Amino acid sequence: MTLRPSTPPLAALDLFCSVVELGSLSKAAEAHHIAQPSASGRVRALERQLKMTLLERSPSGSRPTPEGELVAQWAANVLQSATEFNAGVDALRARKAGRLRVAASLTIAEYLLPAWLEAFLRNRKDDSVKLAVANSSSVTHRLRQRQAELGFIESPDTAEDLAEQTVGRDRLVVVVSPSHPWAKAGEVSLDAFVATPLVLREQGSGTRDALDAELATLGFAPAASAMELGSTAAVRSAVINGRSPAVISDRAVAADLVAGSLVEIVVPGLAVDRSLRAVWIAGQPLSELARDFLADLPDLSSPIR
Repeated sequence: MTLRPSTPPLAALDLFCSVVELGSLSKAAEAHHIAQPSASGRVRALERQLKMTLLERSPSGSRPTPEGELVAQWAANVLQSATEFNAGVDALRARKAGRLRVAASLTIAEYLLPAWLEAFLRNRKDDSVKLAVANSSSVTHRLRQRQAELGFIESPDTAEDLAEQTVGRDRLVVVVSPSHPWAKAGEVSLDAFVATPLVLREQGSGTRDALDAELATLGFAPAASAMELGSTAAVRSAVINGRSPAVISDRAVAADLVAGSLVEIVVPGLAVDRSLRAVWIAGQPLSELARDFLADLPDLSSPIR
């Protein structure tokens, strides 16, 4: 099989599909990290190469012509095959190098994975693991972009394109500083809790998603924010040094509760337990290194109490 010289480059097809998906050349240019004039020039070059008009341009955006809709459909299949090709090549490189690419949400990455990885690699001198730390939403994005083979998340939902394996459980607790008005009683009503702004993780974090899902089950709106921070450690520090409560993994504050620098608050009717899960692209066989790592994980089926 020999490709015709007129076959357009994958990068041009990828950009064109982004324009169709986003409805805007400027948004597609931003997504591809290029200037809008450059994006416009590349799409016009693609149109010249294919000898047809692919987009109808207007001040309100760009939409595909009938021919453009067909080209976008065919291009999507080509790009999917290219993505699978790149993933396969990356997997071969990783397998040859004995390197496992993992992405994990912050609570798992900070409090569980270091011990798991140390135990797994102890007798594997020729193997290594590259770990990327992000929130649960970003972990799934990395998997879809083939930037990681295996992910670990805490969010309550899993997308249909991901396979999963439960590797443990986690309990979220309400905590305040010892000087907080709730600390003396150690308990607050559910209505008072939901009316109080919290120190929260950012949108997309498994901790925040789990809390909001539990509140929705109880018929409440998502938690109000007094402060939004990008890591578990930052939330913990803000509560210790501030005046707002937080909901956080009990693994992250176990030492603080023992030392008395934080106080756990009971909220009758509120119970936020969540599964800790390994996830990967459904239908994509895991490498031997990834399978061995999952099989080697300890049993964490019960949360710390």
